[in-house]
Formats: sequence, structure tokens, C-alpha cells
Amino acid sequence: MSAETVYTACVIVIGNEVLSGRTRDKNVQFLGTRLNEMGIRLLEARVIPDDAEVIVEAVNACRPRFDYVFTTGGIGPTHDDITAPCIARAFGRPLVRDPDAVALLELHYGREDLNEARLGMADVPEGSRLIDNPVSRAPGFQVENVFVLPGVPMIVEAMFDQLADRLAGGTPLQSCTVSAFTPEGAMAEALGAIQERHPEADLGSYPFVRNGQLGVSVVARGTDVAALEAALDEVRALMRDQGGDPVDGPRPSEG
Repeated sequence: MSAETVYTACVIVIGNEVLSGRTRDKNVQFLGTRLNEMGIRLLEARVIPDDAEVIVEAVNACRPRFDYVFTTGGIGPTHDDITAPCIARAFGRPLVRDPDAVALLELHYGREDLNEARLGMADVPEGSRLIDNPVSRAPGFQVENVFVLPGVPMIVEAMFDQLADRLAGGTPLQSCTVSAFTPEGAMAEALGAIQERHPEADLGSYPFVRNGQLGVSVVARGTDVAALEAALDEVRALMRDQGGDPVDGPRPSEG
């Protein structure tokens, strides 16, 4: 029986406004959730500035390592929207004005309001495949395994639906959680041994504090729910040995 193909992805968030803290990124969470539902594992996310050299370097570092690379941000009409020419540089392709993209922009703005700055949103690397934007019409684009999207979360979500059928995926990653009021450190050594006995379950330990009391949530991730539950059965027993009362589900709110 052949091993299951694992599909992987990376997200590159482009924007000084995210790095400065002025804008809170929501796209990584959305893309991670949707990709996992399709059986594609988001293994890396980078946040980088509006710097041409950095963008080119990041894209060229990621595209051979992952099945899919998604960039967000930097494809609007202003001077700091430099993602499209950077993607062209990364692939060694000329930047061209796509007539289909121009037609979409004309429909949205009207010919009289389609100035040169807005027309710049129709410039894409030669050979790109457009990604439809049902919200504001300015399209994203795909070059090989790189999907270039805007930064506005509402538009990213709408555009993802337009490109989802271009993605191949595998078995979605499942997760199960058990929590108890017991110190993480008291479980650490035994938890490591449980992980060794259950390599098919990726165990993560996440401490929390609620009402001044220390607790820990253990999350098991993998594609086989039965295997995850087998690992968590041992975790539950360990928590009881430490005086905890294990509860299944999301970890308690911190406070």
C-alpha cells in the first residue's frame, strides 16, 4: 500500500502595516482553516515588509519547498503595492498588462474613472492565470504554484472560493483536545513517552491559567481519529495520576 500524498502550503503576508501592528492579519487563520479542510497542510507563514528584495527572496525560497504558496497584500493601486512586479522578477518573467484584467476594471470603475494607477492592477507576470475577485473586481493571479491575493480579508475569502478548484488535497488533518487543571511541567516527561508510543498522533501541550489555577490542554493532531483517541486515552490517565480531572474539548478560557 503506497503512502498517502501529503500536500503542503505556505502563506507569505506582505505589508509594513502588519509588521507595525497597525493592521491585524486575519488571512493566515482563514487560509489555514480552509486549506486543512481540503487536506492541505499549512506548514509555514511569513510576514514580510513591502521590500522588493525581501519579497523576491521569500517567494523563491518557498515555491520549491511547498506545493502551494499564497501571498496576501500589495496588489492595489498605490505606490507601495509592489507585489506583482516582484512576482514577475521571482519567476524571471516580464510584467504585462492583461486585457481581461483591464476589461474587469473597466466594468467596475467605468472607462472615464479608470486612471493609470488603477490600470496598474491589471499588470501581471506574463503567462499568469487570473483569479476572479467578485467583491471589487481587481483580480489576483496565479503563476505556477504561487497564488497572489490582496490583503483585505473579505476579498481574500471571496477569491479563495474562485481558486479552490485548482488545488489538489489529501485527507484533512483532525484534532482532539483534552484539558485538566494540572501543571504542565509535572506531565512533561511522561507526555514525551506517550508521544513516542503514538508517532501517528502529533501531540502539543498548551498551558493556561484560569482563576489563578494552572492547567494544561493537550491537542492530538493527525488524519486517523482512532489513533488520536488512543493517544489521548493515555493522556487522560496521566492527568488523573497527577490529580487532574480531564475534560474533552477546547481548552478553558484564560483569565
